[in-house]
Amino acid sequence: MFDSIIKGGRWFDGTGAPSAVRHLGIRGGRVAEVSAVPLDETGCGRVVDAVGHWVIPGMIDIHTHYDVEVLLDPALPESVRHGVTTVLLGSCSLSTVHADAETAGDLFGRVEAIPRKHVVAAIGDLKSWRTAEEYAAALDALPLGPNVASFLGHSDVRAAVMGLDRATRHEVKATPDELATMQRALTEALDAGFVGMSSQQLLFDKLDGQRCRSRTLPSTYATSRERSRLNTILRRRGRALQGGPDVARPQSLVAMAASSIGLWREPLKVSLLSAADVKAIPGVARVFPALARAVNALGGDFRWQHLPVPFEVYSDGIDLPVFEEFGSGAAALHLADQLEERADLLSDEGYRRWFRKDYDKKYGPRVWHRDFFDAEIVECPDESVLGKTFGQVGLDRGGLHPVDAFLDLVVEHGAKVRWRTTISNHRPAVLDRFAADPGIQLGFSDAGAHLRNMAFYNFGLRLLRRVHDAERAHQPFMTLEHAVHRVTGELADWYGLDAGRLRVGDRADAVVIDPARLDATLDTYAEHPAPHYDNLSRMVNRNDATVTAVFIGGKYVFGSGAAGPGLGTEQAGRFLRAG
Repeated sequence: MFDSIIKGGRWFDGTGAPSAVRHLGIRGGRVAEVSAVPLDETGCGRVVDAVGHWVIPGMIDIHTHYDVEVLLDPALPESVRHGVTTVLLGSCSLSTVHADAETAGDLFGRVEAIPRKHVVAAIGDLKSWRTAEEYAAALDALPLGPNVASFLGHSDVRAAVMGLDRATRHEVKATPDELATMQRALTEALDAGFVGMSSQQLLFDKLDGQRCRSRTLPSTYATSRERSRLNTILRRRGRALQGGPDVARPQSLVAMAASSIGLWREPLKVSLLSAADVKAIPGVARVFPALARAVNALGGDFRWQHLPVPFEVYSDGIDLPVFEEFGSGAAALHLADQLEERADLLSDEGYRRWFRKDYDKKYGPRVWHRDFFDAEIVECPDESVLGKTFGQVGLDRGGLHPVDAFLDLVVEHGAKVRWRTTISNHRPAVLDRFAADPGIQLGFSDAGAHLRNMAFYNFGLRLLRRVHDAERAHQPFMTLEHAVHRVTGELADWYGLDAGRLRVGDRADAVVIDPARLDATLDTYAEHPAPHYDNLSRMVNRNDATVTAVFIGGKYVFGSGAAGPGLGTEQAGRFLRAG
């Protein structure tokens, strides 16, 4: 007798092995049988007809910022509905393990564009833990939708140990006692099953709040000695370092990658964030894979994190993190809570000269390509500018510089001017090459953050569509089995998690996909209110006909756009402990 049966689908086990039509029997939260012949349905609580569909292991999202949302809405339905059954928290040096409420608000509010007041309220009201083990237990007691695993954030623990002010001053170094405390905290987190530590050297991630506003994240102030001591613990335990290099200092990128090299010692697992095919510097699309090959040839265990879809972002006015990477943009965002002062600043001719100079500087490392002719206006009270770029608006207004056209509209309409651009991953041929590159991990969705800027909850489905379309066009760049492995078992193996496989005895985290509906609906965006954030209208994906069933821990949790019974009230996922 089975709790559930998924019958007649094309089954992928997550290892990259050949797929086959099979019938899966689920019992006690695990896959109990995989059979070439139909299973006995007597007494079975749920039977899913998967004929003509694919049955794959639940996908893994290795880069999210659900650290706050998981406390407020543990079902995390925006990921689950797209077949993501395991998410990793604690990215970009940010976690909620040790920081108090105000500090967590300062860490997450501006960097990740999560409303600060909700971060403060959630941590202040719901935090019941003091240690990493207690944190893991607290999450494991929630009615989780997906499974969760976590990094320990370097900025989180550094701010808690040193205090946010001392932790964000260049002249202040951690004392020997403070460094020892950080080392103990990391060791305790690894003992509790954390997948590793996340750190950050990117200098355009800025603090929110008023105490240390516009300083960079605490981990950016760490000395090389501090980072080395913490990395040594990760290396000895075989756990991962997730890092964000400083794009303005390529040497930081090379140093973080080189820290993975083994040779005379154990390799350090390193996964670095990347805008892998960034428009601003197209040449890096060849440099990044070559660097990964070189590091791994020298005994490293290094990967780039890459979003396998075009990195399209939206902005309400000037509220977009990429503006933090140059001085004039950061000055405007520094005044984020002072709207009148911001309008005065954007109107000032001296400021505009500064902004134009930053904009016109076309050389040097950057994330945004700084081209307002490649920035389409999608919403504005002035309907005459809809569908145009800011550059075109400038031409229409007598040859205004694109910066002036942009700032004029923002001064007049503020956040009611909504626009979009694609900053990276825009070349299909490069996307295909990266999708199959062993030095690149597929993820980087940022789910749970930047709620008004982007929505990549369905990145895995969009990858499968690319592979499926290429096969049908007789121009394959990888097999479907390999593609499924890339977003399931490969990631689970590297991070040491009990997930990503769909064989007898494995966790019954399974997704049923209709390949006929891997279509253009995957590219569209919608908006949906987030009740836990005062109904903030967040960007989401809606392709509900594509995923017909999602099981997590053997429980049916979603299908065809509708939540299953118990999602959000009953536990399906668990806190997964590495190793």
